[in-house]
Amino acid sequence: MGSPGQPAPAREFAQTSIAAPGIIGVDWEERVDFDRLRDYRLARARQALDASELGALLVFESSNIRYLTATHIGTWGYNKTERWALLTRTGEPWIWDFGSAAKNHRLHSPWLKPEQSNGGNNGLQGAISPTSGLPQGTAGQIAEIMRDEGVAGMPLGVDVVEMPMLRELEAAGIDVRDGQQVMLDAREIKNQDEILLLSQAAAMVDGVYQDIYEFLKPGVRESDVAALATHRLLEMGSEQVEAINSIAGERCSPHPHVFSDRLIRPGDQAYFDIIHAFNGYRTCYYRTFAVGRATSAHRDAYHKARELIDSAIDLVKPGITTDRIAQLWPKAEEFGFSSEMEAFGLQFGHGLGLGLHERPVISRLNSLENPVEIKPGMVFALETFWPAADGHSAARIEEELVVTENGAELLTLFPAEELVVTNAY
Repeated sequence: MGSPGQPAPAREFAQTSIAAPGIIGVDWEERVDFDRLRDYRLARARQALDASELGALLVFESSNIRYLTATHIGTWGYNKTERWALLTRTGEPWIWDFGSAAKNHRLHSPWLKPEQSNGGNNGLQGAISPTSGLPQGTAGQIAEIMRDEGVAGMPLGVDVVEMPMLRELEAAGIDVRDGQQVMLDAREIKNQDEILLLSQAAAMVDGVYQDIYEFLKPGVRESDVAALATHRLLEMGSEQVEAINSIAGERCSPHPHVFSDRLIRPGDQAYFDIIHAFNGYRTCYYRTFAVGRATSAHRDAYHKARELIDSAIDLVKPGITTDRIAQLWPKAEEFGFSSEMEAFGLQFGHGLGLGLHERPVISRLNSLENPVEIKPGMVFALETFWPAADGHSAARIEEELVVTENGAELLTLFPAEELVVTNAY
């Protein structure tokens, strides 16, 4: 940004030096080193565990399981708490998997000890009654491993847990504590392989936005855009399309966070958020368009959203705390909301990795009183929103960035310096 009272310098189009190397490994170019990636993640988890008061981590949340064990069984199993992993201070990772997946991992995941990849069942979130003894059996196994690996007298950190499982762990004499903060400590800083995977995921969305730009015209529905984006992402190698926000016209303000079957009309303002995972690593990437033509209200709202995100990006560098970014953004009442809770997620920042919401989380709701230091190797998204003066349109912009020693480097490159008009009349 410029000096106080001076206009900010003109921006060229977004560029980055971070590679998006392709979706397959090759022998003629160094790309993602998956052995290095697995070693790094496990080392980070051990470091965070050693720095805590915990003796072990028991995780049920899918991204935490993947971080510790580098296993994945498809999005159908995502966060059903029917898989879990254990890491003690002294041992190697354990994984309890859904049925035959355990045998598959013994065959194809040589970084795991075969005897520590087992089938498990805690009752399918209560569909099998807890009186079956399944949660009790799991708790007994966890207690035995903690004894065998020398951490029985220490607390066990758990990320998320069903009530019968929690009660059985406690009945087994285990002191259960919050393990999610330890896992988030581990996952906070990304290595070069994680950054490459995040960059490749963003590059895929760059391409989808080109498709949306060419497709977006009167007569197509919000749901048609969601279908197009989902198809193209899966075609390009996406592992999971978690959500496509597709919002247009009078549905733009307030943001409903869900697409509909509304037909796109001439002169609509429309914005989209594309959330998908490539090799587990996620995007959250908004862009706003005008369809055919744009009003002055559309352009003014877009200019304001762009100003808010640019001021935040310019501030990002190691050592800055997140309260300083949040202070740049308007209070909820200034853009039509009664409280910061109601406006949460609109002027917003959040870490990206195997999870959609990692550290740091930046907003006026939480950051002013509980700031977090920005560090090199963090990857996060910044997103802004501004309602248009017409009372129903709005602009939404989001940029993903990597924190380097010198500041922020963008991963999201589809043009967003000015409001893009599709199929202009």
